[in-house]
Amino acid sequence: MFVEFLRKNGYVAGVLAIIRIYLGYQWMTAGWGKITGGFDASGYLQGAIGKAGGDHPAVQGWWAAFLESVALPGENLFTFLVMWGEFLVGIALVLGLFTNFAALMGIMMNFAFVFSGTVSTNGQMILLTVFLLVAGYNAGRFGADRYVIPFIRNFVQERRTQTKAVIAETN
Repeated sequence: MFVEFLRKNGYVAGVLAIIRIYLGYQWMTAGWGKITGGFDASGYLQGAIGKAGGDHPAVQGWWAAFLESVALPGENLFTFLVMWGEFLVGIALVLGLFTNFAALMGIMMNFAFVFSGTVSTNGQMILLTVFLLVAGYNAGRFGADRYVIPFIRNFVQERRTQTKAVIAETN
């Protein structure tokens, strides 16, 4: 019942738009700060790996192993992905463009940051993003998704119809 309320109610769509824009602004400004500020992920990755030791580690061993064996050797790729991922997720959420995909990518980054021992606002952002993901299309109802998603659905449907017609002709 609550899920239906999140997915169909027009007033909820307005509240979700506010949440979506807030999250988008947070992501966009964080990404832009990294893009213009000369961000380098290597220090962050080494710090996260360092938090895996001691009596009460903030980082799980399996995550530290991933960071050490995959992320740290590919630090340039991860630097690029974090900077531009944050910025592009932010733009997409602010515009309400491919909202569900942007929210999914955002929550994945939030979880990666939490796994790396960073608390900050990640927990709050995860909670708010869950509402966007559960709401589905309604989260982008007052955004570009209102126009883009129906266009894509119509385009795909036309292609399917054309393909079925071609298959029917060849048989």
